[in-house]
Amino acid sequence: MSPLLIYVLLSIAKVAVVTVVLLMCVAYTVLLERKVVGRIQNRFGPSRVGPFGLLQPLADGLKLFLKEDIMPTSVYRPLYILAPVIALACALLSIAVVPFGANIQYRGIDLFQISDLNIGLLVILGVTSVGVYGIALSGWASNNKYSLLGSLRSSAQMVSYELALGLSLVGVVIRAGSLRLRDIVDVQATHGILSWNVFGGFQIVAFFIYLIAAYAETNRAPFDLVEAESELTGGYHTEYSSMKFAMFFMAEYANMITVGCVATLLFFGGWSSPFGNLLPAPNNIVIQALLPIFWFVIKVFFFVFLYIWVRGTTPRFRYDQLMGFGWKFLVPLAIANIIVAALIYAPR
Repeated sequence: MSPLLIYVLLSIAKVAVVTVVLLMCVAYTVLLERKVVGRIQNRFGPSRVGPFGLLQPLADGLKLFLKEDIMPTSVYRPLYILAPVIALACALLSIAVVPFGANIQYRGIDLFQISDLNIGLLVILGVTSVGVYGIALSGWASNNKYSLLGSLRSSAQMVSYELALGLSLVGVVIRAGSLRLRDIVDVQATHGILSWNVFGGFQIVAFFIYLIAAYAETNRAPFDLVEAESELTGGYHTEYSSMKFAMFFMAEYANMITVGCVATLLFFGGWSSPFGNLLPAPNNIVIQALLPIFWFVIKVFFFVFLYIWVRGTTPRFRYDQLMGFGWKFLVPLAIANIIVAALIYAPR
């Protein structure tokens, strides 16, 4: 078998596995959210479909797939149909450059990353930025005032908080000296938790800026003014039903998982152990491959749980508060963090 054919087959297999795993994670993140928010509100959450409600995501997906797909008569059909496709495609594409585990190769091909790019961080920021086009187009093409207001809010919110989010990552890039995600993780892997950017890298302020900006970027509480039910009915997806609505729903949760992956890679040592070199490396090749994935999944799960916890415990911002907080507080704080990071990591 030729090397090119092996490369193509392995690449297809990686794309298929990562896509299926991501979509399963999206489905069960929804269940996790309903369960956790239910407990916060002193109720049980889904418990009837399957043992402990574990089949509820499958029932929800089947319901959305079988619902009537209503096409309002006044919409601009090409963009109305294209908008959810753009939103979901951008959410799924960004995971392609995320490394999930140690650099284990088969015939020179990395098994735990679809594409290893030397500008991986820029690719993630660029792809996720394009996702706002799906929301903006959905609001305009729906020919609905509520949808249009929701999409305009989203555009302004994403532009505002994207600046703070991007600036918060500059200190991490200065320390690593690279935009390649594996290089950023390698810098944090030596002494475990003491080497992570959030602690040993003195980037704890940058981490909190990133986290707050990421909540706003993904339109999650307390920054969910884009689809504020009390004001805008359903926001940009008011006129959507069936699978088109499900695509927006999937994109939101896929973006949550991507945010967790990026935060893990940039601030919490990626797949590296929190114990660093204190624990000896296992001799078994299977354990060597699976243990980093275990650490990576645990860290991402922590961020997803934090997302849900914040949603269940914080009130929604007023829109002027949201915009003022981004421009008047987060952006100046991110610039100050860059100056401090440059002074710390400047060559002596």
